[in-house]
Amino acid sequence: MSQVHALSDDQVGQELRKMTAFIKQEAEEKAREIQIKADEEFAIEKSKLVRQETDAIDSAYAKKFKQAQMSQQITRSTMANKTRLKVLGARQELLDEIFEAASAQLGEATHDQGRYKDILKGLILEGFYAMNEPELTIRARQADYDAVREAVGWASAEFKHKTDKDVTASIDEKNPVPEGSAGGVVIVGGNGKIDIDNTFEARLTLLKDSALPAMRKALFGENPNRKFFD
Repeated sequence: MSQVHALSDDQVGQELRKMTAFIKQEAEEKAREIQIKADEEFAIEKSKLVRQETDAIDSAYAKKFKQAQMSQQITRSTMANKTRLKVLGARQELLDEIFEAASAQLGEATHDQGRYKDILKGLILEGFYAMNEPELTIRARQADYDAVREAVGWASAEFKHKTDKDVTASIDEKNPVPEGSAGGVVIVGGNGKIDIDNTFEARLTLLKDSALPAMRKALFGENPNRKFFD
């Protein structure tokens, strides 16, 4: 039988020191592993938080940048509309001034009686062609009755020559054109139900509608935004 020898105190002390050193080494290695893992998790979490904050900052910046762009666009659009309205207003004022000046000069055509009779003849003849009736009535200013009678004679003769049709026109002295009118005539047909207003004021109104596009083009140039033309 083998004999079991008891360890001496020195041997026990050595064994305890070995065990202690081993346990300490294991503990230190474990502590290092824990520290390394903790550092890795910290780095991962830190990176995640930094990325989240960066994304939040980028998102907030992008939102503010977009808002700033929209605000800038709205401001530009508002300023452009205001400028456009000012330009349109100034252009309309100029056109109004032109037509007001033309309106103020309408009566000047009556100062030269020879020229005025030719104008009356043209206005009356236009009515003859448009009505194409054998008997018509002419309304005019009382001051123009003599000139109108002479112009009616010329217009009737030319109408006869061009159409080979007779037409007679008498002045409606019961319903004269107001003396405030600048001149011209009203041709009445259809048994008094149809009339053609060829007074100077009416012709100027027609001119406003028909000549405005050409006047705008002549004064302000082509409109780049206009796609359709008459």
